Amino acid sequence: MGAPTIERLVAEGLETSLPPADSTPAPAFAPDEPARRSAPAVPAAREVLRALRPKQWAKNVLILAAPGAAGVLTHGDVIGKVALAFLSFCLVASGTYLLNDVRDMEADRRHPTKRHRPVAAYLVHERLAVVLGIALIAVGLGVAAIVRLEFLLVVGIYIAITTAYTLWLKHEPVIDIVAIASGFILRAVAGGVAVNVPLSRWFLIVASFGSLFVVSGKRHGEHIDLGDEGAEVRSTLGAYSRNYLQYVWTMTSGVTVAAYCLWAFDMAPKSESVPLYELSIVPFVTFILRYAMLLEQGHGGAPEDVVLGDRILLVLAAIWVAVFGAGVYFLR
Repeated sequence: MGAPTIERLVAEGLETSLPPADSTPAPAFAPDEPARRSAPAVPAAREVLRALRPKQWAKNVLILAAPGAAGVLTHGDVIGKVALAFLSFCLVASGTYLLNDVRDMEADRRHPTKRHRPVAAYLVHERLAVVLGIALIAVGLGVAAIVRLEFLLVVGIYIAITTAYTLWLKHEPVIDIVAIASGFILRAVAGGVAVNVPLSRWFLIVASFGSLFVVSGKRHGEHIDLGDEGAEVRSTLGAYSRNYLQYVWTMTSGVTVAAYCLWAFDMAPKSESVPLYELSIVPFVTFILRYAMLLEQGHGGAPEDVVLGDRILLVLAAIWVAVFGAGVYFLR
């Protein structure tokens, strides 16, 4: 038998080095599904912080609404109480977010954006999330007790409604919208309770229907983002049509604007050199119209992102605060 040629050696080497055609290992998980893996024992501090959803703390600015409208932010220790109230809601809200993420982690993994949340993405272990969530709620309640016992009661109601939403209310059409809106309303009420100022009936109407307007827009944005698969991720989306959600935000925005106009005229002094309260209607209504346009375009899924991400909305909000604030602190 003759010596093997170079061509034969190369051919035999290739045959032994290449795997059979059917031996390619299957992917560990489907492209559209998260990998089944364990969360790290010690998650990065950045991921833990992200799980607290600090961007959502912007909602707690509503605590300033009642004291600001009452013109007491410059009185005594009001700022200190408002700051503690803000801190309390940040702690409690983050705690409930963590518990909600653990409860919903399987559904979140089927959501196009929520699948990236640290708990759903296996970046923070669910046991750590539960322990940290309970601890934050406990500390938040402690801070609330320092502010005022009546404020502690409001925070307790917020926790109760949020827990009921996580366990049950989120699956009930219409009730889920009201439950989420109540979180905004309680923040606005909490600010007045924290510093013991009376709440105007017009203030309560604006806060209530304005909250429903924002939440119905949030559901509309989710309806557009998730499409036909929305009901699999959030059961109530199967009960809502886009026309119905548009009806809700049209009705609630109309009541919000009408109530604010009546409130502005009611607050205006009988004799004023500059009609600041009345002028504040212009940026307020323009803000509502701009926000409604963004909802129509499908941008309402995350209200905080809509407001913070739109420069015109931020400018309108700043103008409204300046005009309304000037009326409160210079005309009284």
